[in-house]
Amino acid sequence: MDKIRNFSIIAHIDHGKTTLSDRILEITGAVDKRDMQEQILDSMELERERGITIKSHFVSLKYKAKDGEEYTLNLIDTPGHIDFSYEVSRSLSACEGALLVIDATQGVEAQTVANTYLAMENDLTLIPVMNKIDLPNHELEKSLDQMENVIGISRDEALNVSAKTGEGVKEILDSIIERIQPPEGDLDKPLKAMIFDSWFDPYRGVIILIRIIDGKLNKGEKIKFLSNNAVYEINELGVHTPKAKPLKNLSAGEVGYIIGSIKNISEVKVGDTITLAKEGNVVALPGFKEPLPMVFAGFYPGEGSNHDELRESIEKLTLNDSSLKFEPETSPALGIGFRCGFLGLLHKEIIQERLEREYNLSIVTTSPSVRYKVTTTKGDSYEIESPGALPDPQSLAMIEEPYIEAIIITPDEYLGNIMKLLQNRRGIHKKMDYISSQRVHLTYELPLAEVLYDFFNKIKSISQGYASLDYELIDYRQSPLVKLDILINGDPIDALAIIVHKDKAFSFGTLLTSKLKKVIQKQMFEVNIQAAINKRVIAKTVVKALRKNVLAKCYGGDISRKMKLLEKQKKGKKRMKRIGKIEIPQEAFLAALELDD
Repeated sequence: MDKIRNFSIIAHIDHGKTTLSDRILEITGAVDKRDMQEQILDSMELERERGITIKSHFVSLKYKAKDGEEYTLNLIDTPGHIDFSYEVSRSLSACEGALLVIDATQGVEAQTVANTYLAMENDLTLIPVMNKIDLPNHELEKSLDQMENVIGISRDEALNVSAKTGEGVKEILDSIIERIQPPEGDLDKPLKAMIFDSWFDPYRGVIILIRIIDGKLNKGEKIKFLSNNAVYEINELGVHTPKAKPLKNLSAGEVGYIIGSIKNISEVKVGDTITLAKEGNVVALPGFKEPLPMVFAGFYPGEGSNHDELRESIEKLTLNDSSLKFEPETSPALGIGFRCGFLGLLHKEIIQERLEREYNLSIVTTSPSVRYKVTTTKGDSYEIESPGALPDPQSLAMIEEPYIEAIIITPDEYLGNIMKLLQNRRGIHKKMDYISSQRVHLTYELPLAEVLYDFFNKIKSISQGYASLDYELIDYRQSPLVKLDILINGDPIDALAIIVHKDKAFSFGTLLTSKLKKVIQKQMFEVNIQAAINKRVIAKTVVKALRKNVLAKCYGGDISRKMKLLEKQKKGKKRMKRIGKIEIPQEAFLAALELDD
């Protein structure tokens, strides 16, 4: 165990974490030069396209240190985006140390602060890495000052590197060996291992990533999961280098994968403890806290897809991403589907794209909402996740909505516009600090529903991409909220209903109806689009009917003949309106997401 080091790389999005992983793999010789490519650990097509890490990845490396000894370095790569902080916490629980990567051109960002706190909660040794020093516009001194003032890490501990050129990366590897403690564990104790990730392989069943705390695990032995006492025999175990490398056994302190022909997806829970089937009195390890879904949306099968296919695909994704929660729901407009819970809007987008690409599904999604706490006039209290579950106004005593604490770090020249945006979104100012002569650290409390739609994009566009955001849920607070119904030709479309603040209801209704007018195609009859609160219409637009030229076949002749044809058309349109059905495109459900302030 003295020759093992388990470490993670944590950073704000775009600070060069994946590039640093590539250089470490290159220097340790884990990947041949001919196989080397950018973002080698980002195996998902989506990750490469968007340039972000979505899933944490694990790779075991061999490195010959300055003392001439060979060490095993287990690198657990982590995502950078705010929506995937749960993935980061899972990875950190399997490590003893972490590299904290800071972009020397950008300095300390909101997520750098949040990830540092996560690492401190897990008692990890932090090695600060100042990246991108090869760029001529780097501000190394300013970044080091910010690190000292905001995070409280001494500038003497920082390593200056360029992940792109490889400069200083060898020093990182030597620092990992010198500064990070080897894992602690007892080989003679009964087996105790923690699951920190898993995914489904159609040919081999569930593949589980584990960190062994105590004892030893051999191929062919029977294991059991302590959460449900399910027993399986190990067919294969090993490490990723980054290709799978089967071994005969794994022992205390090591990180690896196990395969046991596990077909029942629901039996594998991330954070669960594994022991040998013959052991009787092993106490489970404290698993990580369950992730709380922040954003909820309905997923329904689109054209050419069915409900069962969608359920199976979501089940397989939950194995790989245990922060995704789902339950069945029905909608009069869309049929049978699922109410899914996500960590954020990007998380929802990624899950939707993965379902469409990896499982060839066509999906219709509803407008996202958050979880509200409802109290009725009878004193009953419960939580709702969709506007459709809101009780009648007569029986409603109060609604409470979730509030978050947001940390925003921005250059001071954009401060006025960012504060204006926060006030428009019902933000409550808590704190403002200058972390350098030009950078400001803002703390605000604001409703989660206000962050849901385009808040992240707005902050980026106001600050030309320089501001950064991180947030966490703090509590629920009472607010004057109402349900805004959208009616099309008098029929309420439950999938388009949203819960909004009373003061914003009229502007939301007007904007949403005008957006829908643009995306709903013209029919042979007039389509009325209305926004209503408690059946009282507050906004209305009309999609005019397509006019078929029924007079085209009349060449001259008496006017009465033409009038007869027009009268016939009028009657037909009336009947059509009474029985006609309107196809609502997916863009209509997304219209609410693109509402401008």
